[in-house]
Amino acid sequence: MTMEKPKKDISFFLLYLFSFLLLWEWLRPLKELTDTGHLSVFLGFVFMSLMMSFFGMPFIPAALIRILIILYAVHFMYYEGTFFSMGWFRELLSEVTANSAYIINAEWTGLSNVFRTLLFFVLLWLMAYLIQYWLINRKQIFVFFFMTLIYITVLDTFTPYEADAAIIRTVIAGFAVMGMLSFYRIADKEVVKRSLDSARRWMIPLIAMIVLSVGIGYAAPKADPIWPDPVPFITSFNEDSGSGGGGVKKVGYGTDDSTLGGPFIGDDRVVFTAEADGRHYWRIETKDIYTGKGWVENPGAEPPQEFLPKETIPLDPFEEGVKTEERISKVVPQIGYPHLVYPLGVKQVEATANYSTLEFMLNPATEKITSIPDGQSGSIGPYSLTFDHPVFSMETLKSSGPEDLPAEKNANAEFISSYTQIPESLPERVVELAEEITKDEKAWIDKARAIERYFRSNNFVYDQIDVAVPDEDQDYVDQFLFETQRGYCDNFSTSMVVMMRSIGIPARWVKGYTEGDYLDTLEDGRRLYKVTNNNAHSWVEGYFPGVGWVPFEPTQGFSNNVQFEYDLKNDTQSQEGQDEEENAAPAAPQKPEMPEEQAQSDQPKASFSDSLKKAGAFLMDNMQKILLTLLVIGVFAGILYKLRAKWLPGLYILLYKYKKQNKYLEKAYLVLLKQLKRYGLKKEKGQTLRDYANYVDSFFSTNEMRWLTAKYEEYLYRGNLDEEMWQDAKKYWEIMIRKSGT
Repeated sequence: MTMEKPKKDISFFLLYLFSFLLLWEWLRPLKELTDTGHLSVFLGFVFMSLMMSFFGMPFIPAALIRILIILYAVHFMYYEGTFFSMGWFRELLSEVTANSAYIINAEWTGLSNVFRTLLFFVLLWLMAYLIQYWLINRKQIFVFFFMTLIYITVLDTFTPYEADAAIIRTVIAGFAVMGMLSFYRIADKEVVKRSLDSARRWMIPLIAMIVLSVGIGYAAPKADPIWPDPVPFITSFNEDSGSGGGGVKKVGYGTDDSTLGGPFIGDDRVVFTAEADGRHYWRIETKDIYTGKGWVENPGAEPPQEFLPKETIPLDPFEEGVKTEERISKVVPQIGYPHLVYPLGVKQVEATANYSTLEFMLNPATEKITSIPDGQSGSIGPYSLTFDHPVFSMETLKSSGPEDLPAEKNANAEFISSYTQIPESLPERVVELAEEITKDEKAWIDKARAIERYFRSNNFVYDQIDVAVPDEDQDYVDQFLFETQRGYCDNFSTSMVVMMRSIGIPARWVKGYTEGDYLDTLEDGRRLYKVTNNNAHSWVEGYFPGVGWVPFEPTQGFSNNVQFEYDLKNDTQSQEGQDEEENAAPAAPQKPEMPEEQAQSDQPKASFSDSLKKAGAFLMDNMQKILLTLLVIGVFAGILYKLRAKWLPGLYILLYKYKKQNKYLEKAYLVLLKQLKRYGLKKEKGQTLRDYANYVDSFFSTNEMRWLTAKYEEYLYRGNLDEEMWQDAKKYWEIMIRKSGT
């Protein structure tokens, strides 16, 4: 005896709801353990898939809706422009084609984020289908419930993910689903009529059991663990694990930079919010001694300097004559750090907290500013920062060189040695690479920008996960430049500082945060930003005589908000960030120096024959791919045609479900006859409709076909007398056409 499908009542909806909560537990850890973003989009896709299953939407329209949701989500996450433009869709097809080759060749690390997202959507689609299969067909979900428990407990044991609340949620949802499915199985087996009253008598003890068991488990005293934490035991066998560069770290500000490298996981915890007139990086400190593995503080630095709020901060990053604009930014800390975050050029700090005694302390070596509220080092509340936003003159920068060093700095050998220091163990090929990149440039600024552009080439990849840790006899910068070419901001910024120093340009490594995520524009016109641990960043500052410290951004995917003034040859222009030249690879050919319109007009116009030749060349070059695509489409179309008896009923129901005129009764009845023929119930020649209806009803053990045939004949012979004829016949028609598709 086949089991009856559960009735779509409130208990059946709760089945899907609790199943969705179980699926949610699989996605929750991804936000903490990976760099996967937009989890709400994936959750929405799972919810929509389960709801379409709950309402029994036919396969074809449900699949089309899911595909549209996937395409829209991918466009939202990775592409610009409108969704209905074909440009991004062509890019997506090329991504799929290229990544399919990686899959065939088992080159899994080469898969792009776009293709990984598509695969993740397909996986979620399959999981939603399995949920439906377990709920409707098998009425058993213990395996999935057990796998969910194992999944979250393993993550709780071997990763930073805290699964205490997740285990409670999983037990509640799992027991609820298994209890309701048990009710449905018993009702089917004993042929008991499922009613609201009988469901209530089953559910009340079930809820009481869940509440009691969870409550006792939560409140009962727990013994200390017998076995030690397995994570330190396992990582103790890995020399790269632990503090420093080994193991998986969590992104955010840290004080120990002596051992760089290794992967890290994201953290969206808010560090502070800020009100600012524009975008700028937030500095915390600098480091000036590179060891070959990381950065350490200069031990022979000057003693700390104390200053009071509203006093001038003893920092002087710019030389006299640099054009600046005074601005004010307000910071509201969300984490109790004792240090301040501030933009380059900060002059004053004013704390809004009401401390009886409040001082600040500046470390001259690292330029780190800490607060001393009530005489004790600790956190501080909101504060405002007054700073000079610079506009750097390219004419001054291009004329800046070692001969222009100020007398006090030129005479101070410690300044030069501190900011051009590189370890003796630095491989010579690092220096040779820096010299090769800058050999065609004379000015320091041009050399620095040439190094910065070098990291924009396609050979370097920004990655937070697959990041190597140098061996004991290996240099951190050398490994990144010549072996991996894959890493995050620490790799890019450290390498640029070392390369600048190797050719004699003073440079330092800076830590802090990017501008953060824009939230809103306030009434006074200032912008509100949210800065999280994910915004922790490092970049480069180079020193140029006559100008001062100038920031650089070598990291792939990041843009420094530095303003340059181009005043060469009486042609003054202002540009935010890096110009187009910086974003080009060093080997890119120089474009002709002519206006854009003139350059376009000088281009020879392609003739029709040239277009035909290009089209023919494209077809010849891609013939194999085109034939393979056509073959796949043909096979897919053949399979659809072969299985049309299975999926056509769903399409027919979608077409006629919302039709109200009686004229559709005749059309729907003829469609049903064709579908029954495909099913194998062929109407014999000369057989009357009533005889055929009796034959169909005897086959399915029903009487719907006879009733429907009577309505059809009534419509043919009596016409449109009964206005509700099709509405009355529709439910019987749906029953019969569904049976012909099973």
